[in-house]
Amino acid sequence: MPESVQLIECPRDAWQGRQDIIPTALKTAYLQQLLSVGFHTLDAGSFVSPKAVPQLADTADVLRGLDLRDTSSRLLVILANERGAEQAAQHSFLSYWGYPLSVSETFQQRNTRQSVLEGIELAKRLRQQSERSGAELIVYVSMGFGNPYGESYHPDQVLSLARELQSMGVSIVSLADTVGLATPDQIRTLVAECRTEFPSIQWGVHLHARPGGQPEKIAAAYEAGCRRFDGAIGGYGGCPFAEDELVGNINTQSLIDYLSSVHPDLSIDRERLSACIQLAQTIFN
Repeated sequence: MPESVQLIECPRDAWQGRQDIIPTALKTAYLQQLLSVGFHTLDAGSFVSPKAVPQLADTADVLRGLDLRDTSSRLLVILANERGAEQAAQHSFLSYWGYPLSVSETFQQRNTRQSVLEGIELAKRLRQQSERSGAELIVYVSMGFGNPYGESYHPDQVLSLARELQSMGVSIVSLADTVGLATPDQIRTLVAECRTEFPSIQWGVHLHARPGGQPEKIAAAYEAGCRRFDGAIGGYGGCPFAEDELVGNINTQSLIDYLSSVHPDLSIDRERLSACIQLAQTIFN
């Protein structure tokens, strides 16, 4: 029996870089529809500074508006510091806290205003706080395949960071191609190396790509053994702290098209997904 695939839908990433503020009620309605599709997890918001990301300042209100009675989907929020952890801890229904930890010093400063070393120390504390709150910490290795800043990069940097994460008890790590630099060969090689060296960690990918480059990246990760995939309907989004131009997320439809061909029992309600796509077009276009 093939290992199950986990699809993580990322509306938070889809709307975080938008300048026009999406109304709270519309975000809640969109998430509520997504909860009926069959995704493993929804990346539903972020507890970060409202000055840094005004679009996500209403995350607590959005979450409070959700009806979670008839869904199997789990909820994830992103945070960047201990204040965010304190806010996340007020929502006991959250299954996951996500923390971005980069192998790029420049991006770590731009994204969380910390050094990589400070980020590692913070991850240790967040791991303990999440456990006390009944949530699991997911670490995203940002710029995991290289960076646009001219900094030196080697896959061994990712493996070294993974060693730190394993030692602190982190059990889910997602490799993030933050600005879409990764080639399929890079993805295939790094995912395979991480899975071989750290089999106790569940490895996922959070990839970004131009529309034409998506299928090959998805296939490369899957062929290397990855079974946890992040995506966003329509391929919307991108990190506003990485570069001036946003590189969109992997399109959820592309993920489902590929994964359905290798996992025919992928439990996604296509009719409800279609309704979400229509609502997304209203929100983002």
